This record gives sequence, C-alpha cells and structure tokens, in this order.
Amino acid sequence: MAKIVILGGGYAGMMAATHLEQLGESFTLVNAHEYHYLTTLLHEAAGGRSDVHNYCIPIRDILTKRTSELVVDKVKTINRENRTVTLENGELSYDYLVYAIGWVPEFFGIPGLAEYSLGIRDLESAKEIRQHIEERFKKYKETQDSRDLRIVVGGAGLTGIELLGELMEFLPQLCQQLDIDFSLVDVQCIEAMPSILPQVAPPLRDVAAKTLTDKGAKLRIGIKILKVEPNKVILEGADPVEASTIIWTGGVRANPLLQELGFTCDRRGRAKVTPYLQSVDDERIFIGGDSAWCDDEQGRPLPPTAQVATQMGTTIAKNLHALVHGHKEEMKSFRPSLKGTLASLGREVGVGDMGGIPVRGMVASLAKEATKVKYLWELGGMRLTAEKTQQVVQL
Repeated sequence: MAKIVILGGGYAGMMAATHLEQLGESFTLVNAHEYHYLTTLLHEAAGGRSDVHNYCIPIRDILTKRTSELVVDKVKTINRENRTVTLENGELSYDYLVYAIGWVPEFFGIPGLAEYSLGIRDLESAKEIRQHIEERFKKYKETQDSRDLRIVVGGAGLTGIELLGELMEFLPQLCQQLDIDFSLVDVQCIEAMPSILPQVAPPLRDVAAKTLTDKGAKLRIGIKILKVEPNKVILEGADPVEASTIIWTGGVRANPLLQELGFTCDRRGRAKVTPYLQSVDDERIFIGGDSAWCDDEQGRPLPPTAQVATQMGTTIAKNLHALVHGHKEEMKSFRPSLKGTLASLGREVGVGDMGGIPVRGMVASLAKEATKVKYLWELGGMRLTAEKTQQVVQL
C-alpha cells in the first residue's frame, strides 16, 4: 500500500484529504493544529463579529474514517531523494506527497512593516487584533491620546476591504460600550495602487468605497508606505500617520520552504506544477493552494484564492488515486471553474460578481453566506453542514 502524506490542513489540503477518504485511500495528514480554520472569514473575527473559535472545525470532525491519521506537528524540511519529511518532533516517510502548507505575509521589503504591524494569518493573530483594538480604546479613556483611537489598515485588496467593513460596524458598538464619542475614531486604509478591490469591476469598487466612507472610513489610495516605526507609518508624499493600531493586509507569498528546497518557483515563492498539479521537479509530489504556481488556459497564473485551492484539492485527490493504482492515463488536467469574487462590507452588505453578473448590497451578502454553506457541504456533507451552519454561518 502506498504511503501518502499530506502537508497542511488548509483549503487545498483538507479538500484533498476529504476526497482521498471518499476514494478509500489511507494517508497521514500533518497540520500545525488539531483544527482547520476558515481563513477567508478571519476578517470577521479580527473585526469583532464573533469569537475566533467559531471559525475553526476540529479535523477529526471532518476526517472520520480509520484510513486517515492526523499528526499535529510542524514541517522542518523534506528530503526528496529519501522521500522523507522531517517534523519538529519526528520523521515520516512517503511514496507520494501532497504539499499544501500555505502562505506567509508579503512585506515587499518595507522596513519595519513585519516588526511593527499586526496581520490576519491565523486564529491567534485574528484574536490578537481584536483584543489589541479593545485594549487601546480602553487605554484612551485614561490617557486621552488620540493615537489610541486611530487604526491604519495597509492594503485595499479583498482582505483589507472586508476587514474595514467589519471594523466600521464593530467600532461604533465598542465606543458605545466604553462611552467614547465615535466621531473621534480615525480609521484609515492606505493603498499604493490607484484603486481598491482590483478583483471586482470598477463600478462595484465605487459602491464599496462609498459604503465604507459613509460609515466613516478614510480611503487613501495611490499612497505608498515607505517605512513603519513603532506606532507610526511613514508615507511617500504625505505626512506620517501616528496610530496605536497598524494592520497589514497587503499581500501573501508561499511558505519559503519551497524555495529553500530548490523547487522551481515564481517571484511569490510558489512552485511550478504540471497540468495535473504535480511538481515539475518531482512527479511524486503534488502541490496545491497558495503554494502552487499554476497557469490558466491563457498562460496567466491563477490567483491564490480559496475557490481555486479547494478545486485543486479535489483534482489532486483524484489524480493521486489514479496514479497510486497504476492508472496514470486517467489523470485529468486541472481546469478551475471560477465563480467570481464576493467581498463582504459588513454583516448585510457586499459587492462582487457571480458568474460574471455584478451583485451588490444584501444580494451580494447573501451570496457570500451561501459560499460558506457550499464549502461546508463539500468538506463534510450534510452531517458537517448541519452541525456547523449555526456556529460558522449565522454568526
């Protein structure tokens, strides 16, 4: 029996694991935690919508068959010649490997950004952001220091804008609880590019911008961050901004392990894959999610999104199953079905497109909620969906 090891319990890794279970394959899943967390919803936790633990699912609630084994550990290195994975607390051998460890923040070489900013990377970092904001607002009651009521969000892509939407609903409630005048709160989103939300059509960007500015947010577009110091953001062509809360959402790159191991990678550290999602450097290693450099039919790299990652996981499982059983000719090229992009701007408002059809307002918000239910269904069927919908979706 072939030894299959999956590295990473994110969207690609978990979808590969789920489908491998359905196909009757035995495997070992290595993940840093006992749970799978919903990365695309962490802005809700960071922005105060609900407790962070509502955004995670125990992996053993997803993988229920005895053919699968969960190892809670972190990957240190991979020896492709010997087909071994070295963990912090042991070693695993493999015949076939699925690499889906995921991403790390991209700081674009901006001095001080990594050291002096917060980021939405996982459950703990999302929790840290919310607690940090609450603590600074409470401190303002003692010091009357305006910096404690100023929040800078770096980056106006999907994560930054969705976080902004959550903050502009959460902060008025927090001010009411602490008896702080909300008009004193200063929330700024700083973006170097000439527009927000490049993933959606320009008219929808305008809708998103108006929605957020009407709630009190400031969108500072076309301004570069040059440097970050403790509680200070240095800008190009503008006065520095002093703020006690600085959050960076401006980009991601693949885990550096791929480049360290000599895989063929793009400028974001993603490893080049074949149409079957195998590494171009090693056919026994499949790569998915934010770790994969995969081109579409026009030769353009696919975006590192959850919908692409989940579809990669499904394809990897099916191709790996075929390869393990000597049916290489049955392997299928990865052909993603992109359903569009939806951005929430709070609980009840959003923008985006569904299959090329622009949507806004409550319709977009409901569509976004529907994608959560769809993912839970794909991950664990009726059982998991029924158990988790109330907790994860109706927050």
